[in-house]
Amino acid sequence: MSTPEALPSREGRRKPGRLGVGVIGAGRVGAVLGAALRAAEHAVVGVSAVSEASRERAENLLPGVPILPIPEIVERAELVLVAVPDDALPELVSGLAAVGAWQPGQLVAHTSGRFGTGVLEPARGLGAIPLALHPAMTFTGLSLDLTRLPDCSFGVTAPAAVLPVAQALVVEMGAEPVVVEEEDRVLYHAALAHASNHLVTLAAQSTQLLAAIGIERPDRLLGPLMRASLENALAAGEGALTGPVARGDSGTVKAHSAALASAPEDVRRAYLELAAVTAVRGVKRGLLTPDQGLAITRALQQSGEDDQ
Repeated sequence: MSTPEALPSREGRRKPGRLGVGVIGAGRVGAVLGAALRAAEHAVVGVSAVSEASRERAENLLPGVPILPIPEIVERAELVLVAVPDDALPELVSGLAAVGAWQPGQLVAHTSGRFGTGVLEPARGLGAIPLALHPAMTFTGLSLDLTRLPDCSFGVTAPAAVLPVAQALVVEMGAEPVVVEEEDRVLYHAALAHASNHLVTLAAQSTQLLAAIGIERPDRLLGPLMRASLENALAAGEGALTGPVARGDSGTVKAHSAALASAPEDVRRAYLELAAVTAVRGVKRGLLTPDQGLAITRALQQSGEDDQ
């Protein structure tokens, strides 16, 4: 495969060290990261876009970049950025390997959090170099995302010999690389999903409760509280815990549980389970005495038994 210095871009000869980048998947992630690499003076040589929304996104974020079939993108690119849903990734990689599309020396980077480089083994078998670059942030698919990348970290997995290359690509996009070992990849992704996805569920459940009692703008109550709680938790860990469980106030916990008897079952169940887990962790870390933790656990258990 030609070196980056030897390949001209469609806008003229590329600078030394710049790559021809092909983007497979112009979803919210792929189009934004393609734009970030382009801003770092890599040349985006093609993008795949199936839906009308993805074509529009590609035109907005990657103007002038041709929308091409996936095999042609792989043929043109020195770095192939694969930004497709997790469930589609293995079949896509193996399918392209089956037709001999991957090229020796070609960088192949996927953006999945769940997978490491193992999913790219069919490409590696043809001489490609596998990288896993997962941005730990949510994307809107708008140019605004580019301004958020400097506050973002990427979970990076790569063979040791090319790990500096993977890290450099992340830095060029304006973000911070965090190395994740291959065997830890699923747990890494589970931790991020637990923090991000379930936070949305908690916010939605709390909003639902407040709306049910006539609060017109639950977000005005929850926003400052949740933002401060998150910032304090990230800064101080469980030492930032406040509220009735942190105080060992089993009476208030019991009253909450009783009030939630008429709430949707998923909300009540989430409160009881999370309060119990919070109490156990509080005791382990010395935030609560064993007696306080036991009193809270009993109050929660009694509430659960009352439902049976």
